[in-house]
Amino acid sequence: MSLDNLTCGCNHGDTEEEKYARIAQVIDAYKDKEGNLIMILHAAQEIYGYLPLELQKFIALRMGIPLSKVYGVVGFYSFFSTEERGKHTIHICMGTACYVRGASKLVEAFEDRLYVKVGGVTADKKFTLDVARCIGACGLAPAIMVDDDVYQQVTPASVGSIVSNY
Repeated sequence: MSLDNLTCGCNHGDTEEEKYARIAQVIDAYKDKEGNLIMILHAAQEIYGYLPLELQKFIALRMGIPLSKVYGVVGFYSFFSTEERGKHTIHICMGTACYVRGASKLVEAFEDRLYVKVGGVTADKKFTLDVARCIGACGLAPAIMVDDDVYQQVTPASVGSIVSNY
């Protein structure tokens, strides 16, 4: 059984029961492997979209581990989210170089374009808007990431075309 087949994201219309069934398959396939919890949580977040407390309880029970262990890992790593996320995540870099070169204006431009504040999800659930401490593109600041795509030397005027790519 391939993890990619279980987490491909190609069934966005899955019911909650179908998502839980896919997560159960991942847990059953990988629960006896070393260092499995982070991998299982990644897969669960890919399938479900985020990791609400009820899903964390399900994972803990199915794996036979304390909820505190699952909750601790989810809370420790910033790539896990306990809040509903949009299909695409926009991270605006607020590192020193990006901030000095106008990242705060990018925040305003994205908020205006998407009608959402930082930390929020658009009404159509298409985008989550976040800020990041640094994305490592300081030489061509200001920079943003949309999912895994990096955009450099972003201007408020380019926000519309970036959003339209998604």
